[in-house]
Amino acid sequence: MNQSVDTRRRNFLKASAAVGGGLILGFYVPTRGATIAAAAEPPPPLDPNAWLRIAEDGTVTIIVAKAEMGQGVYTSMPMLIAEELECDWNQIRIEPAPVAPVYNHTVFGVQVTGGSTSVSSSWEQLRTVGAAAREMLIQAAADLWEVAPPACRAENGKVRHLASGREIGFGALSARAARLPVPTRMQLKDPKRFKIIGRSMPRLDTPAKLDGSARFGLDVTIPDMLVAVVARPPVFGAKLKNLRDQKARAVPGVQVVARVPTGVVVAARDFWSALQGREALELEWDEGDGGKLSSESLLKQYAELAKTPGAVARRDGDPETALAAAAKKIEAVYEVPYLAHATMEPLNCVVELGPERCEIWTGTQFQSGDRNAAALAAGLKPEQVTIHTMLLGGGFGRRANPHSDFVSEAVQVAKELKKPVKVVWTREDDTRGGHYRPLWYSKLAGGLDGEGKPVAWSHRIVGQSIIAGTAFEQAMIHNGIDGASVEGAADLPYAIPNLQVDLHSPTNPVPVQWWRSVGHSHTGFVVEGFIDELAAAAGRDPLQFRRELLAGHPRHKGVLELAAEKAGWGKPSAEGRGWGLAMHASFGSFVAQVAEVSVDAKGQIRVHRVVCAVDCGRVVNPDTVKAQMESGIVFGLSAALLGEITLHNGRVQQSNFHDYPILRLDETPEIEVHIVPSQEPPTGVGEPGVPPIAAAVANAVFAATGTRLRRLPMTVERVKEAGKTVTRKS
Repeated sequence: MNQSVDTRRRNFLKASAAVGGGLILGFYVPTRGATIAAAAEPPPPLDPNAWLRIAEDGTVTIIVAKAEMGQGVYTSMPMLIAEELECDWNQIRIEPAPVAPVYNHTVFGVQVTGGSTSVSSSWEQLRTVGAAAREMLIQAAADLWEVAPPACRAENGKVRHLASGREIGFGALSARAARLPVPTRMQLKDPKRFKIIGRSMPRLDTPAKLDGSARFGLDVTIPDMLVAVVARPPVFGAKLKNLRDQKARAVPGVQVVARVPTGVVVAARDFWSALQGREALELEWDEGDGGKLSSESLLKQYAELAKTPGAVARRDGDPETALAAAAKKIEAVYEVPYLAHATMEPLNCVVELGPERCEIWTGTQFQSGDRNAAALAAGLKPEQVTIHTMLLGGGFGRRANPHSDFVSEAVQVAKELKKPVKVVWTREDDTRGGHYRPLWYSKLAGGLDGEGKPVAWSHRIVGQSIIAGTAFEQAMIHNGIDGASVEGAADLPYAIPNLQVDLHSPTNPVPVQWWRSVGHSHTGFVVEGFIDELAAAAGRDPLQFRRELLAGHPRHKGVLELAAEKAGWGKPSAEGRGWGLAMHASFGSFVAQVAEVSVDAKGQIRVHRVVCAVDCGRVVNPDTVKAQMESGIVFGLSAALLGEITLHNGRVQQSNFHDYPILRLDETPEIEVHIVPSQEPPTGVGEPGVPPIAAAVANAVFAATGTRLRRLPMTVERVKEAGKTVTRKS
């Protein structure tokens, strides 16, 4: 059925206006759900910004409010508008949105790209924009021809009078349409009539990336600009005691050496000179207690905490009594390390600061927060700050920093230098001094009855809160529970009558932040590893064991069965190989994966094949969904097999891709992605491909060797440490 939208009821905000002879439209269409951010900006009563422009030559420029970091929003967002507008896809151009309330996330209430919500949060909003523009263009043509609007139809960038066959392009109608009132009610298309949504459309950002004209933050240069690097503390929380900078100032090209709140900045005419200058600095730091930190000491602290009850996130029945009475009881500890985001494009930010304005060019996922932080650092009002969102060479959450660390620092540097500046973080800077996915410790116990059915589940989680101390704290931490810490665990879908999940959120100086798939990145591994352990303890096939416990969850069960079917679950595996499966729901989507692995005599894991099934509701662009699942699997495998940030004497031991590697092409398995057809509203795809893969691989290693892996990454040493029972080899 067609969907009717009343824009009066939905706070339609901006009528049309003629701009350069074209049609320009702006809307605010709030959708379901409450805003997450307590500090969210309220929708404005009127905003001059717009979502699309139709020029006289017929070009349709669509303004995209989400950051393009490889996930395809510069194509999927225009698809939503183009579907309803009935424009010519070849006539579409894209522009990044400025910072303005009209572009705020419809659920979060701030301008941000994250949570795998770009399509789901814009699904109705952007279609409404397209539908309104379409109806205005039809009205304009009908007025011109002196016919009734229902006698006309928009199609492929033109309006056609059905009876006479007359046609006129959108460009020729745009000025006339701009003078019309915006319709207060409009019909969204019946999905059966979709021509663009559901098709694998070519990505609009690809040509510029192929010919080199695409501009990332690092590409930006402005007149009279210096390039700067900052010497930051070697230990989290350390304070600068002494600075000797004569040698740094003597480096050719170095222009300025100065203290800033985050350390010491060295600025030069070029990056290399700035880097050489920084290396010539002689610095003495007061390390405080931070110098005592190590991964081992933190894990010991967490293990002690796990002996005591935490804040209860979920409690069903009486798990203690059920565990005590269980016919069989198993216990396990799972550990996952700190992880870096390791974006391909290092962090960078260009700032031009004047007494009345601040202009910023950077690849950011969090324009609202960055603008406010920049204004605070500059001593200006937020409306005096302009942010140009550049293409992002990878985000994974790092560029949605709730403290806006790299933007705020760059403004502080510009303030000190009194010159335009590009602040560059080397990869070593970010690996050793950035923000990390937290270190997590999970203690579990499960009980089976005499028939092998699970009767009790206890999961105690210990790890730093990524929300505490941010603007999101009030909205996202309740009764001592950071929802991001227990997501994927507290909402366990398996039918176990007695269940408890509780949480400790210790504090320490290590900065933490969301990392692709956030809390699900650790709970997916832990939960799906332990349910596999229960299946093994019950002597049951892991697939059948899960199926029986998911009777009330058809979408979970659906992806599980599809992945198993496509993988050929139940057939004999090749000699020396094992199959493992895992299923996890996150960001509204359901993903199951089957991994086929082998383990050689040295304990080296090789992942040969991954079969993935995803149910993400109605699919907007199938190619994007497949690409996101594939990239999520590769990203998750990198962390599962290789990724680990460790601390020794307070210092991060890794620095760059040579000691914090990501999966190489020759290590990447064959990947198949199968999409469950669905009429449900679209849900996330950017992150849900990550959580199941580590568990699928660990469970496959168990199937191949009998070794149960409970600690990431699954290195050769961990494989030997875990079981010392590598029984087969490829």
